[in-house]
Amino acid sequence: MSARNLPPELFAQTWQHLPSSLRLNIRRAVAKGLEAMKTPEPLTLDQWAERHFYLSAESSQGEKKWESYPFQRAMLCAMGDDDIEEVDLQKSARVGYSKMLLASICFDAHHKRRNQCLWQPTDGDSDEFCKAELEPALRDVKVMRDVFPAFMAKSKNNTLNMKKFLGSLLYLKGGASAGNYRRLTLQSAKLDEFDSFDQKIEKSADPFTLAHKRLEGATYPKMICGTTPRIKGLSHIEKRVAAADARMKFHITCPHCHAEHPLQWGGKAVKHGFKWDAQDPEGTVHHVCPHCHGSIKQSDYLRLWTQGCWVSDCGNYRALHSPYRWTDGQGNTLLRSPHHVAFHIWTAYSPQTTWVAIVRQFLQCVLAKRAGDNAPLEGFINETLGETWEEEVEKADSHVLMQRAEDYPLRRVSVGGLQLVAGVDVQDKRWEVTVWAIGRGEEMWAVDYQVIDGNLSDERDWEERLHPYLQTTFTHMHGAPMKIAASAIDTGGHYTHQSYNFCRQHIGHKYFAIKGDSKEGKPIKGRSSSQDVNWRGRIVRAGVKLWLVGTDTAKDLFFGRLKVTQPGAGYVHFSKHLPVEWFNGLTSEVRKTIKTSKGEYSRWVKTAARNEALDTTVYALFCSQMLDHYKTTEAQWTRLENDLLPDLFDHTEQPMQAPAPAPTIALTLGSIEIREPTGKQSMPVATTTAAKRPEAKPAKPASAARPPAATPNNAFASSDWLARL
Repeated sequence: MSARNLPPELFAQTWQHLPSSLRLNIRRAVAKGLEAMKTPEPLTLDQWAERHFYLSAESSQGEKKWESYPFQRAMLCAMGDDDIEEVDLQKSARVGYSKMLLASICFDAHHKRRNQCLWQPTDGDSDEFCKAELEPALRDVKVMRDVFPAFMAKSKNNTLNMKKFLGSLLYLKGGASAGNYRRLTLQSAKLDEFDSFDQKIEKSADPFTLAHKRLEGATYPKMICGTTPRIKGLSHIEKRVAAADARMKFHITCPHCHAEHPLQWGGKAVKHGFKWDAQDPEGTVHHVCPHCHGSIKQSDYLRLWTQGCWVSDCGNYRALHSPYRWTDGQGNTLLRSPHHVAFHIWTAYSPQTTWVAIVRQFLQCVLAKRAGDNAPLEGFINETLGETWEEEVEKADSHVLMQRAEDYPLRRVSVGGLQLVAGVDVQDKRWEVTVWAIGRGEEMWAVDYQVIDGNLSDERDWEERLHPYLQTTFTHMHGAPMKIAASAIDTGGHYTHQSYNFCRQHIGHKYFAIKGDSKEGKPIKGRSSSQDVNWRGRIVRAGVKLWLVGTDTAKDLFFGRLKVTQPGAGYVHFSKHLPVEWFNGLTSEVRKTIKTSKGEYSRWVKTAARNEALDTTVYALFCSQMLDHYKTTEAQWTRLENDLLPDLFDHTEQPMQAPAPAPTIALTLGSIEIREPTGKQSMPVATTTAAKRPEAKPAKPASAARPPAATPNNAFASSDWLARL
């Protein structure tokens, strides 16, 4: 009779008579055989960390088993929640983020068996994290041996750049090279010290975009971005937090009024936040409730924090941790986890430091600032408050410029404007053009702004759309016609070849091919280089030249002129008929101090997506330099002015039969139609997208020469001059 046919009673008796060592071996064999059918117990990351995670001696103040602070629990749960695709952590130093990130890596490898990659700002940072944080954790977190039996073994599966676990891979990469984001198939992507990454990785894309691309096709994609924030306007985490569905802060309940509120630094201008007695700051530090103005000390907070919860700034979400769940703002209705969540946490929440130490640090920063050193205060804002540092930068306010804008019509040149210059910015599907008038002392008037749509890869569109506009006749306030004296065409985009050809074919029109040079101290009118060579490699004398424009120098000049408050030399005039988008683009950059591996540099940086209005103005300043406005004499300005003044003594009778008019081309600008003389028999119509502006009569083409002097039989002026009005 086989064992499988034994009655249960007989089998039990036989089992009891077996040696204990044999019974143990049988149990182990059965358990091993059933291992493949085993389903892991579902755990949140917080539960897994409480059960398995361990703080190693090399990377912690004390070697011990992990125990989450109350504010860490919901953050950990969100990092392991499959319903949340992106988790952002804007944090100060010493709040346990590095350990939470490390626990997330181990959790994804052991519990979820998912491919993941951790990017640090540089390769050196990545190697240091692997040695100081990851490898001690793989040694001390016992359950990691189940998925990483090759620990301490010299193997291609265990390197500083890659760890091969059972069922998953962990990549460890530096974020400075675009190549480190390629050829990876991931379910989880993690970016540590996010604000220390370059704004753009090797002229490819920003680090978030490159990392997120690796998650395409994942069933449960996960992005975790954490950092101590740096400079406002240049902060990666600031942009990600702004895009979040829920921006969370940890709230405690006031013991006096029972209202919820976060811990806030406050300040002199508000009654809540951290306060202290100036005579005894260290012994009187307390936090004031924004609702009832009752105060608590740090010991009170450490009694209240266990009942705290995360609340979104919009009031629609609450994240609870015992058990982990998301509810509405009142906590009454269960909600699905948001798709994208951002947490903000700062040093005052952590028991690793005291509130007295925070205030002491702040007072030292104030003393340093009074002595002219802003660095300690910048560190306090970033490292302690977990907020971005906003420098006192050179910038202009679009609202202020719009308030000082004058009520003069576009396309009409003010009395002081004596020559026109234009800057052309080349985009993928359009040209953007700003026309400026320059007068004595380089006083400037914004005359027109146009967005001209077209297919920039087709050189016919350059001739049919852009060229007619640049040959438009504008009207001076005296009634005289004016044309653009010089135009600068951007060649730095995707249509360099077309820009060169366009400028080459119109050298006589003073179309300059230009390229920006943002290096510090470069002149606005930089050096030129010939771009045309023949088949022998020799430069073509009549070929196109490429001019470098010192963009930072030009911006310094222009923003300096914006500080001139009285009309006259250096003053900049604006028309209130220019669109709001143009003013926003004109003020879209600020000069900031940028920290790089080579030191600190002052640079003009973008704070908005669209800066074409500023670029076209910079190019127009280049044209002004090419026309030598900065060294034009008073006699030369007077001659330019006399050419535009009406001749009050010109009363020559016009011939009865005028010559046949020259063929014209039509350029439609909003509701205004301008007709221009041309040597060609016909030219297609060019249509532009323009801001709405007042109705105006089209200007008449300039005559080839001034009529003969007036004769006595007309006592005032000729009919030709009167017809200009």
